[in-house]
This record gives sequence, C-alpha cells and structure tokens, in this order.
Amino acid sequence: MELRHLRCFIAVAEELHFARAAERLHIEQSPLSRAIKELEEDLGTPLFARTTRSTRLTRAGQLFLEHMPRVFTALQQARDSVKAAASGFQSQLRVALSDGIPPSRFSTFLALCRQEEPEIEIRLTEVPLAQQIKGLHDDLFDVGFARLDEVGDGIIAEAIWNDPLMVAVPARHPLLAYKRIPLDEVLRYPLVLGDPNACEGYARQIERVLRRVDREPLIAERVASTDLMMALVAAGFALGLIGASQIAASRESSVVARPLAGRTPMLTTYLLRPDSGPSETLGRFIERLGTLESSE
Repeated sequence: MELRHLRCFIAVAEELHFARAAERLHIEQSPLSRAIKELEEDLGTPLFARTTRSTRLTRAGQLFLEHMPRVFTALQQARDSVKAAASGFQSQLRVALSDGIPPSRFSTFLALCRQEEPEIEIRLTEVPLAQQIKGLHDDLFDVGFARLDEVGDGIIAEAIWNDPLMVAVPARHPLLAYKRIPLDEVLRYPLVLGDPNACEGYARQIERVLRRVDREPLIAERVASTDLMMALVAAGFALGLIGASQIAASRESSVVARPLAGRTPMLTTYLLRPDSGPSETLGRFIERLGTLESSE
C-alpha cells in the first residue's frame, strides 16, 4: 500500500465517480482504476460497489475512509517535525484549539512560552471539539483547549480560564438603558449564537444559561466565528452572548458589552490532555499556565 493508493481512494470516495476523480487527480482513468484494484487486493476486500450507472462505498470502504484524516494528519505532523528540527527546534507540542478560546489570554500565554522556551515549537490546529478529543486519544495532539469538560474516559479536563459572559448589544439599542440586562429582557430579541457543530463547548455553556428562564430563545442565526457574530450584532441584526474578552478583541466599535443582571455567568476554558503522565515538555507547558494565572 502506497500513498498514491490512498490519494486515489480518497478522490474516488469523495467524487463517487471514476472519471471525475481521475480529472481531479490529473491522471487517466485507467491508472486510477488499477490503483483502486491494487488497494482492494492488498486489503482483501472491495472498497467500492460499481455498476454501469453508479459507484458507492462498501461498508469496508466507509470504514477505511474514516481513517484517512488521521493517516494524513500523522503524515503532515511527521513532515512538520522534520522541518522544525531542520530549523533548530529541539521539540514540538501539538496543540488543538476548539470553541473560540479567549484571544488575549492565549496570545499572552503563547508569548510567555516563546520567551521561556524558544527551542520548543508549538503547532496549533483549530478543530471541532469531537475531532480534538479523538485526536488526543489517537496521539495526534498532545494537549488541547476547549470550552467543555464532558470529554469521556481517558481525557483529563482542567478548568484554566473564566471569561465573564456578556451581552453584545448594537449601539443605540433599547436594552442599553440597562447597566445590567435581565436575561428575560435579552430573550425578547433575536439572538446570534455559536454553531454547535463548530463551537460545541461554547454552545452547551450558553444553553445552560438560557435554561434559567422559562422562555424559548429566538435564534436568528448560528455562526462559526466571533467575527461574524460581532458583524451581525453591529448591523443590528441580533444580540450576541459571548465572553467579555472576545468582545474587547472585536474590531466592531459599534458593539457595546453589557453584563447580565444578577450573578455574572462565566464561560470556562478547559485544558484537555490524555489521562497519562505528561512529558517533561508538556509538564512545563501546563505549569506555565498556572504561573500566568497567578500573575493576573
């Protein structure tokens, strides 16, 4: 089995059409069909069910396809490690990011890492939370940051940062009459919230807050980025619910932050890592987080 076999398989699996897959790979259809046949012979099972009218994945093909992202991620990490070593880095930490973590704290933390251990390369990958958890189990990542602690067995989740939850309000909105806005007043207006698929931890924390009031929220839009949320709020399209640091980092000057009435809810960021003894490099990385917290 060679990499060309895997690339051919992915192209056919995604196109489900040999001619289109061959065109995508810039090869003739005959060598593509031969590569798929060689792969199926190597694995001892058909990966595609082919007729004159259609091509579809078999059950074995579907299972094989699920492993492809991990295979190519591992390959890219191997290449990156070699390049890092050639550039003078002595070690590497693979860090996964999910859910839009507080930007100011994270940038301060990265600057501290660079200052104290410039020989350690930190490779950052933004992924959905489910992919981060799977990557931690599969040794694709050493550590991750997310906004959820319900991560299952084999992963440790440690709360590291709390960010006050604020209401992002357009300038000249009636709710700005409140210094602290009651949640039931917020729910009288449309909301723009994070997409649960892209921001699962954030979405679950917001859902817990919204359950405090017996009123169904009017969700105007679900978005995958803070920038889009702030743009929609600035345009007067809806209100947003987001961390204070993320509003502060926004470039939208026409968005005003207001706290909720009563006890201010917190959006918590968690450090996720495999439930095993951390390496010396990762151990120092985690200790540095505590140092940063104590200095604030």
